[in-house]
Amino acid sequence: MTIPHIPEDAPFNSDQRAWLSGFMAGLNSRLIARESTAGAPAAGAAQPLHILFGTQTGNAEQVAMDAAASARAIGMAPEVRGLDDIDMAALSAMRHLVIVTSTYGEGEMPDNAQLFWEALSADAAPRLENLKFAVLALGDTGYDGFCQAGKLIDTRLEQLGATRIASRLDCDIDFEDAAAAWLGETLPLAAEKQVPGASAAIAPPAPLRDTAGWSRKNPYASTLAVNRRLSGPGSIKEIRHFEFDLGESGLAYEAGDALGVMPINDPALVNLLITRLGASVETEIDGAPLAALLSSQYEISTPSRDLIAEVERRAGHEELTHVVRNGDKEALDDFLWGRDSLDLLSLLPQGGMSAAEFITLLKPLQHRAYSISSSPTEAGDYVHLTVASVRYHASGRDRGGVCSTFMADRVAEGASAGIFVSQNKAFRVPGNDDAPMIMVGPGTGIAPFRAFLQERRARGAKGRNWLFFGDQRRESDFIYEDELSTMSRDGLLTRLDLAFSRDQDAKIYVQTRMKENGKALFSWLEEGASFYVCGDASRMARDVDAALGEIIAEHGGMSPEQAADYVAKLKRDKRYLRDVY
Repeated sequence: MTIPHIPEDAPFNSDQRAWLSGFMAGLNSRLIARESTAGAPAAGAAQPLHILFGTQTGNAEQVAMDAAASARAIGMAPEVRGLDDIDMAALSAMRHLVIVTSTYGEGEMPDNAQLFWEALSADAAPRLENLKFAVLALGDTGYDGFCQAGKLIDTRLEQLGATRIASRLDCDIDFEDAAAAWLGETLPLAAEKQVPGASAAIAPPAPLRDTAGWSRKNPYASTLAVNRRLSGPGSIKEIRHFEFDLGESGLAYEAGDALGVMPINDPALVNLLITRLGASVETEIDGAPLAALLSSQYEISTPSRDLIAEVERRAGHEELTHVVRNGDKEALDDFLWGRDSLDLLSLLPQGGMSAAEFITLLKPLQHRAYSISSSPTEAGDYVHLTVASVRYHASGRDRGGVCSTFMADRVAEGASAGIFVSQNKAFRVPGNDDAPMIMVGPGTGIAPFRAFLQERRARGAKGRNWLFFGDQRRESDFIYEDELSTMSRDGLLTRLDLAFSRDQDAKIYVQTRMKENGKALFSWLEEGASFYVCGDASRMARDVDAALGEIIAEHGGMSPEQAADYVAKLKRDKRYLRDVY
């Protein structure tokens, strides 16, 4: 077998064509090598390598796919799967394992790793003396539980007798380079032998479906075509609908994906910081204008841990010193509520920290990811977002969310912002167009379900669709009311249950409506429905999860333990999926 030549008119740009040509040439040489060894004994077969990932937003899955590409390049036979796809019997049979996992929230397992962790941490977990493993953990040092999921799994595997191939790597939000270097060092250690002609030095290829190379480090400058307020004038919220033009970018997305937006900091806050630091707009740090650095390079709204620690050391502020040195996380969170980097600097005397010192204590400015609220089948060359603008007043100043107010106030229609697509393969419309679908998405949590419904309409899917939506008041907070009403009238939405909490004395939430319709909801689950949740993780998603368990127990005639097993099976079958934040 040989690989055909790529025609000059193939629909790739020059970078993609160059990579594809090199990849095919390398693949062809390996195929020739494989054919030349046809009939060789089984001992010459490629060594299996299991690569498991735990992910909430798709980053860990992408790193796992990169690891598989690297492993193939050195003659191994990788298999990539989600952690929850693996039971303990399968784990016991593995010999070489790489785990890539993110951490969700404050040190929790990502959704697709929770069942795996429960089994792994149980007393009945098997001994794993024959397993060699390595763990790559993704996290954010801005959270107390930095890389906690990876740390727990790494420690537990050691406790069960497994042997490390390499030490665990804990990556901060800028993980790409560190992860690539770790994989380059670790994977050859996992390979007991290499296929003749394979090179450990081959770098992992960039995936062709990284939508034309646009990424967090290389965002596409997209024109903002629509910026429209959805919430009514009487609402205490400001929810907006945005549409970005994909133009000739080649960016592609699916319903369920997220859009990363690169913000620019509020210029008013930038100017106040420059003044507080005793600097000016002409000040430069290592040859770069201070104003530009504070505008687009560093996080200045949320104080970093390093900044908090250094201000505490210098300020002599009794309350801050007490909460920091006593390790009281809740008290520190309360102290920092509504405070930004300028507020912390204000605890120091004027000139108490130089601009150069301040810059070294900041974290890089990060993108914000938003669930996409459109299907490409209907939106065409545009991508839609549904975003709540965060605004509040504290200590004499108006404050705002870094990216939500950037889009709402500082990107005029016709201007541009840097964007890229983050795939979320674990949050997709049911593959079976005849399967029922239940969606729980209050507030801006409706975003992916608007995309799901558009996708099903475009497909002509016959499966029933049930949406639970709500907010505070129907008159001012029923976003996309016209669209949802049309979907209901046309039969696309089989059921629409609404919960507006402030329209009556007794608070009514989406979980209230779920319980009121528990018998029908359980019947849909029994008929194969997939159950989706999107929105606030700390309260809504927890309450919905609890309500789901109660509904299954009551209407399925089950004990709480049996209901928990039922929910666990929904998760294993990829029929209970969440996009929570």
